[in-house]
Amino acid sequence: MAVAAASSSELRAQDAAARLFALAVDSACVPAQAFAGVLARFGTLGLPAAELHRLAARHFPHAAALLAHLDTGLPTALRQRLDEVDDVRELLLEFRRPDSEDATWLASAVAVGCLGDNHLWQDLGLPHRQALSQLLREHFPGLSERNTGDMKWKKFLYKQLCERAAVQCRAPSCAVCSDYGFCFGPEEGPTRPVRG
Repeated sequence: MAVAAASSSELRAQDAAARLFALAVDSACVPAQAFAGVLARFGTLGLPAAELHRLAARHFPHAAALLAHLDTGLPTALRQRLDEVDDVRELLLEFRRPDSEDATWLASAVAVGCLGDNHLWQDLGLPHRQALSQLLREHFPGLSERNTGDMKWKKFLYKQLCERAAVQCRAPSCAVCSDYGFCFGPEEGPTRPVRG
């Protein structure tokens, strides 16, 4: 989101998310980076209030009140895509590591992040694609293992949804698809930090 085009409410959300991240228990924690990044870009993690409170207690104990006021729900322009968020969340929840409470929260955050127009790692506010790969390996190992061709993560998640719905891609295999570079090409670009 370009700062010049951002509304005052978007700028307030970015500022609050930056303050939230500054109060994280561990600023190197990839899930905490993703939670703050999604809040900055989308205004919500898509979690019920009780789960949001538990997340705050774990990752942002000194910012619980800020986190509660920051999560305001999806912007109007994205609300018609709630079914999409639910589908991605359900896919991730099916593969979550059962001993990871973060995995439940991350399933919602990643599902919301998939609504963005950038690479998924950018829309999650992560510093690079490897951070997203690490996050998915640690919290959704069975799903991560399925990405044997190192497909871009957002494309991979949606391809998994298509396979579940028995919808075929346009080509019989990725190797012969004219969109191969679009799905498997390099993911480069500037990191999109949360700005305060």
